[in-house]
Amino acid sequence: MNDRADEEIIAALKLALAEPGEHRLYRSGKLAGLFASRTGSHGDAGATAVSDGLFEIVRTETKGKTNTEWVRLTPAGVDYLHSHDSPLIVLRELQMELRATRAGVPLWLEQMREQWQTFSGQMIEQMQQTLKRLDALSDRVEEALRRADAIAPTLPNGVATTVPWGLEALTYLDRRRATGAKENCPMPELFAAVRRNNPNLSLSEFQTGLRRLGDHKALRLLPFDGPAERMPHPEYALLDGASVLYYAAR
Repeated sequence: MNDRADEEIIAALKLALAEPGEHRLYRSGKLAGLFASRTGSHGDAGATAVSDGLFEIVRTETKGKTNTEWVRLTPAGVDYLHSHDSPLIVLRELQMELRATRAGVPLWLEQMREQWQTFSGQMIEQMQQTLKRLDALSDRVEEALRRADAIAPTLPNGVATTVPWGLEALTYLDRRRATGAKENCPMPELFAAVRRNNPNLSLSEFQTGLRRLGDHKALRLLPFDGPAERMPHPEYALLDGASVLYYAAR
C-alpha cells in the first residue's frame, strides 16, 4: 500500500470512529462518503480497506445501474488506526530522529571548525546548546515511552481464571480510546473483538464475564442511550433492574 492510499484509509477510519454507525463507502455527488470517489486512487483505497477487513459492508442500495455500499468500522479497523496513528508511534519516530541528529552533530561540528575558523567559538557554543536541548528532549521522550509501556491493563486477583479473555477486552477498550473514539464501546463490537482470538466464546459466557469484570471495577457497563426500539442487536444487552446495559467503558 502506498503512502497516499494509507493516508486516505487512516482519514476514513478516523471519520468512521468519530461518527459511529453506517457510512457510505464512497461519496456520491453532494452525499458524504468515507472515500472521495469509487474511481482512481480513492476507489482503490476504499476497496483495499474493505478487502483487508477494516470496514464491513452492511447493506447495498441499488438505483438503476448504481450500487451504493454502506459500511461499518470493524475492530480490525480500530486496531489498524491504533498501530498506524498512535501517539506512541509518533514518540518513537521522534526518538529515532533525535538519536540520528545527536549522532550527526559532532561530525557536522568538526566540519564547521574546518570551514569557518573565524566563527568557531560562536558556532561551538550554539551547537553545545543544541546538544543540551536535544539530550533533554530525548530524556523526556524516553521517560514518556517508559510510562506508556508501563501502563497496561491488569485484572483483579482471581478474575483471569474465570474470565480468561478479560485482558483482551480491556486492551481493546484502551486501544479504542487511544485512537480517539469518543463514544463508549457497544457490546456487539467488543464481543467481535474478543472472539477474534476466542472463536468458541459464546454470547452467554461473554455476558457473564462482563458482569464479573464490572463487579470487580475492571470496566463499567453503561445503559443504552436511546429508545429501546432503535437498539442494534438487542440480544447483546444485559438487564440490570430497570436498566438495559449496552455499552462498556474503562
